[in-house]
Amino acid sequence: MFRQVKSAVFWYYLFKFRKRVTFVALLLIIALFANIIYGDVVEYLKLKDKLQYLEIALISKWVIIIFNLVFSIYLLLTMFKNEEKIEEKKVKKEKVCQAIKEEKFTEREKEFLYKKKIRSKADLLVEK
Repeated sequence: MFRQVKSAVFWYYLFKFRKRVTFVALLLIIALFANIIYGDVVEYLKLKDKLQYLEIALISKWVIIIFNLVFSIYLLLTMFKNEEKIEEKKVKKEKVCQAIKEEKFTEREKEFLYKKKIRSKADLLVEK
């Protein structure tokens, strides 16, 4: 039973945040490829005896890896805060819309809006 609940929660959040999860996975894959490419560049520079460029290759590798990791962590940390901001914006929009709706109607229109039974002239004549 616990496994089913755990699995349901996992798949729910995975589906809900699929864009961010795929983006984080893509960033981590880029970091891994940067490490692999760095190894190839180091081998090439050693073969060509151009060791002065090793420093640039090392710095660029770590800049790419650190940027990807920091950005991934930022995306993961702000994943749940984004929901709260959206809900607050919806509440603010609803309040603004209600205020605007209240201002749009005249007194006569408000009377008709809040009447429970609206009768036309024909209804009044039929009643007489």
